[in-house]
Amino acid sequence: MKLEVDRNANTPIAQQVEAGIRAWIEAHGAGGGRRLPSIRRLAATHHISRNAVIEAYERLVAAGLVRSRPGAGFYVADSAASLGSQSPCISAMDEVTNGLWGLFSANEHALKLGCGWLPSSWRESDDLTYAIRHVSRKSRSGIFEYSTPQGPLDLRGLIQERLRPLAITADAQQIIMTNGGSHSLDLLVRMLVEPGDVVFVESPGYYNLFGLLHLQGIRVIGVPRLVDGPDVDHLEALLAQHRPKLFYINSVFHNPTGSTLSPAVAHRVLQLAEQHDFKIIEDDIYADFQHTPTIRLAALDGLRRVIYLGSFSKSLSSSLRVGFIAAPPPLVQRLVDIKMLTSISSSLFAEQVVTAMLQNGSYRKLTERLRTKLSSQMAMALAMLKNAGWEVYTEPTGGMFVWAKPPTAMTPETLSALAEQWQITLSPGHLFFADQQPTHWLRLNVAYMQDPRVNGFLEASSI
Repeated sequence: MKLEVDRNANTPIAQQVEAGIRAWIEAHGAGGGRRLPSIRRLAATHHISRNAVIEAYERLVAAGLVRSRPGAGFYVADSAASLGSQSPCISAMDEVTNGLWGLFSANEHALKLGCGWLPSSWRESDDLTYAIRHVSRKSRSGIFEYSTPQGPLDLRGLIQERLRPLAITADAQQIIMTNGGSHSLDLLVRMLVEPGDVVFVESPGYYNLFGLLHLQGIRVIGVPRLVDGPDVDHLEALLAQHRPKLFYINSVFHNPTGSTLSPAVAHRVLQLAEQHDFKIIEDDIYADFQHTPTIRLAALDGLRRVIYLGSFSKSLSSSLRVGFIAAPPPLVQRLVDIKMLTSISSSLFAEQVVTAMLQNGSYRKLTERLRTKLSSQMAMALAMLKNAGWEVYTEPTGGMFVWAKPPTAMTPETLSALAEQWQITLSPGHLFFADQQPTHWLRLNVAYMQDPRVNGFLEASSI
């Protein structure tokens, strides 16, 4: 076996060896059963360390291309032929996802201007690392054991206190911990609606929710989102035609428009919910990005018809999935039952890390810095868009998102192609509408707009 190993390359030697063996298997050894060179022989032949060869073989074993036989060495796996030659499968869920996962698989060098998370360069690891070490030292249960079904009481108590400044009164017994906001939505959809039911959503709105509802066979009806919240006149007209079980609302720094619910609209929505007997899911996962709290439906309603969602994933870490639901008391046990059936529990380790950061004040200080940084970025982004002649739906006071469209009448496909030329990845605007209507509007994440490529893209799109 002849491998090409470049000691001056940026790619680690172990990965070069892995790639070389993969290529050899594809060309000569696929079909299974053929013995591969020993670790010692491969290392000596190519003048590399045994550790590099060991790592390469272990990676190939994990990928299913190689099998390890204790005492006999490494062999090409019987399944290597099919594993090596298989083409990416077409998902049966294409009609639901409609390609919205492109941002996760985009070129690593592309600027994810349309994404819904903060850049890695913005993440602060010191306090998080300290909390992880603290939990690792102090609690073996956090590393190895399940959490309690509802989530740790001490964390739920801390969340109860964090809701007080929002004027939301929720006992710790009304709070259920989840694996982030998406998990919260999944639990609620499973519990509250059945195939054929009607759910109202904001349009534009959160595309992942649309897919989740379609997956469950739910009829999804869009209510236009205005600069101060859902269009209540349109909502009232729709209620004359439909009987929704739920209405999903993003109150603060709405995804994708960045708008925030006004008190007048909030009161009217609650009046209509009472009159037409539907529940409201209030998604407030961007709450920690707001300097001065504004009105919350859950505060006005007292958690009777309103179910409130929060999350630490947007502010702290996308990988550390910790969210929560604050629900009316009659719904709590049912939610816990569904959570146990579908996921047993949320991550005790992640919950204890968040608990540590809430207790020592580091999370509060982190979000204070994030709010200031995002407000500055929003002001800069709005100025950039104005200078380039782009139209802005509304001027958010903070948060990550601005909803804007270019001054030229180029098609969304042409705009996406132009963005690709600048190594920029966008979120197609039509995904944010419940009926997938074509649109020139785009969600832009202001945290990414200081990159020089954005100026070039904006100017090119204005010609």
